[in-house]
Amino acid sequence: MSTQWGNVQVKVTISGGKITDVTMVHSTSEDGEGRSQAIDNQAEPVYISETKKAQSADIQAISGATVTYEGYTQSLQSALDKAV
Repeated sequence: MSTQWGNVQVKVTISGGKITDVTMVHSTSEDGEGRSQAIDNQAEPVYISETKKAQSADIQAISGATVTYEGYTQSLQSALDKAV
């Protein structure tokens, strides 16, 4: 997914009908400045953990990481849609 700070792409691993892993293939920190890297480094592990708990893209945004959240959840939902 394209965001104002760069592209976000996630890979989802599903086993036994459950999300078992989410990997960042590409994140905004790869395209952005140091601030974007700091935000992504903090937010992405939380988003991945919350995805595994929720078993969906329906997770809460972290304050200050809205762009990362939008790119992450859109890419995640797209991957989930393709997996079904």
